This record gives sequence, structure tokens and C-alpha cells, in this order.
Amino acid sequence: MVFTKMHGLGNDFIVVDDREGIYQGGAQGAAALCDRHTGIGADGLVLLHNSSAADIRMDIYNSDGSIAEMCGNATRCFAKYAYENGIVCTERFGVETLSGIKFIQVFIQDGKVTSVRVDMGTPLFSRAEIPMIGSGICRMEKIRVLDREFLVSAVNTGVPHAVVFSGAMEEEDILRYGAALERDTLFPKKTNVNFVNVLDRENIWMRTFERGCGRTLACGTGASATGVCAANASLTERRVKVHLDLGTLEVEWDEDGHIYMSGPAEKAFEGRVLED
Repeated sequence: MVFTKMHGLGNDFIVVDDREGIYQGGAQGAAALCDRHTGIGADGLVLLHNSSAADIRMDIYNSDGSIAEMCGNATRCFAKYAYENGIVCTERFGVETLSGIKFIQVFIQDGKVTSVRVDMGTPLFSRAEIPMIGSGICRMEKIRVLDREFLVSAVNTGVPHAVVFSGAMEEEDILRYGAALERDTLFPKKTNVNFVNVLDRENIWMRTFERGCGRTLACGTGASATGVCAANASLTERRVKVHLDLGTLEVEWDEDGHIYMSGPAEKAFEGRVLED
């Protein structure tokens, strides 16, 4: 099986053209491929399929083998892969995901994709849609996690997110409180956790603990969630730069209600998985 290893600001993926149904490993195989000690190593496995609803379809396994409905960084990597391999030939196209069709624009220089803009759709604030226990919305609520209380907003930007207005956090605290909040009983399907420090009205510091992956260097749906929740709390403008471990994503919550997330995607290397 031929694969391409890609990353979006360090959030890395194994991308496979699976239009011929060559991948048969399921959840267990995905976890094995993503293992950083005995496999290729990645935050997720991304499969490219044909689609009857859009130009192409993207299926994603998290590194633990669970299925992700959507992933912003994976979408940018997927779009770069599809365009540069001639699977799509236009600079605007639709990608079918488990959270709906996402519309993509790729920016090209010398035949290569330098940046990708993703229409992430409209954010879902209802607890039922996140999902989150309770009624109404969760905006700047005090939630106790282990021995600490945080201000938290929750939203679904393709997958569930808890945006924690914590200020800058040390790495050990991101791991500790991120793991606890991911599995908190408030979130019946678990949640992604974003620790946020609002720098000014146009810049946000963010670090993420992802559902099904653990600590990752970047998260596109998380940056989208962070931008929306910060604007919704009147802490920032509706267009912000979200600063991650290895770079920056631009997030705009447009007047049409849609979130537009833009950033780079890179190819690391190509390889082949040998059959036993």
C-alpha cells in the first residue's frame, strides 16, 4: 500500500488514495499504522475515496483507531494531496466528510499548493448538537476539572470542542487537564480541548489536546472553535490569527455565518507498506 506522510503545522497524517479499496485494516490497522514506535507514526490515517455527493470523499481514523467526523488540518493536507496528484483539477472543489461537504480553495504557486482555505461551515452551539449534557449553550461557564476551575465555551465545528480560557499553560498542565476534560462526563462522545490565551483582539495563543489523539501540535477545527468562541464572548474580532506550536492559522467567522480557516499543508515523505 502506497502512502504519503503529510502535516499541517505539525499535525501529521498518513494519506492513502483508497479509491480502489486497497485499505482493509479497519480501526486496528489504523492504530497500528499511526503508532510512532512500531508503525509509520501519525495523528491520523486519511483515506481518499470517490464520492457521489462531492468531488471526492475523505474518511479519517484518529491515532487510537476511532473515527473522526472531520479534521481541519487533515482537510488541508487532503486537498493538497488531491490537487497535486491530479485527482482534482480545479482550485475550488468539494470534499465529502462525515460532518457534511466542505468546500475548498487551494492557492497555487509553480504547480504546488502553498495554502488551503476551508469553508468549515457554521458552528453549532447547542449542547445537543455538540453533544454536551444539559440544555441551551455553554458560553464562558465555570467548569471544575480535577483541582482547578476553568472558564469554558463549547461548540461543534465538525467535531466537539471545549475552548478553555486558561491563559498560557505549561505543557504538563495541558496534558493533565486536557486528558481529564476530554473524558469528562459532560461530553458523552468526549471532546477536543483547546487551551486559549487571548493576546489581543486579533491574536490568540492556542494549544490542543485532541479526542482520540492526545496532544497534537495543531488543530484546524480547534482553531476554528477558538476563533468563534472568542468572538462570541466579545474578546476578539471575527477575524483572528491563531498561534500554534509551529505556526499560525487564520480564522474568519464571516457575516454569512460560516467559518473560513486558512493555512499551509506540507508533504513530508512517501512510502510503501509491505504486505506480510
